[in-house]
Amino acid sequence: MENKHAIFIPTDVLTQVQNLLKQVNSILLPYVTPLTPDERRIMAKMGEKTLSFVEKAHEFAVQNPNLVPPYLDMQAFDIDFADAHNLLAALLISQQLHENIDDTSMVAGSESDQAALVFYNSVKMAARQDIPGAKAVFEELRKRFPHGRHKSPGEDAPEAEVEA
Repeated sequence: MENKHAIFIPTDVLTQVQNLLKQVNSILLPYVTPLTPDERRIMAKMGEKTLSFVEKAHEFAVQNPNLVPPYLDMQAFDIDFADAHNLLAALLISQQLHENIDDTSMVAGSESDQAALVFYNSVKMAARQDIPGAKAVFEELRKRFPHGRHKSPGEDAPEAEVEA
């Protein structure tokens, strides 16, 4: 069993990260616009091609104010374009951070689950052999054993529950 996540993240490091993330959140809070799931679903998304189009349209609107219709609020367009463009760098950093945290959490969770299964199966065998203390440990773990687990590709299924 390969252990990919073998470096303990110190509690003070995690606390520092959480505090910094809270700080970032509070700094941005007055400027963000939360959406409902329905609003997110129906709203036009800014992709690479859309960004290029919006950037060029904004540039032309600034250069050609005579072509801007009176019902287009250029100040709002300026703000929206600037924030849409400038938030992309922060979005990329936060997406990379989210992916790294999610991946590391997944690896650590998977590896700790595998280690727990190894220990659980060892205790189960020890309980079957009447090794002192093993039955009490097995019974306590058995209460918490996640029944109906789905195995991952390449993972052996845990041994079937058998009365010790």
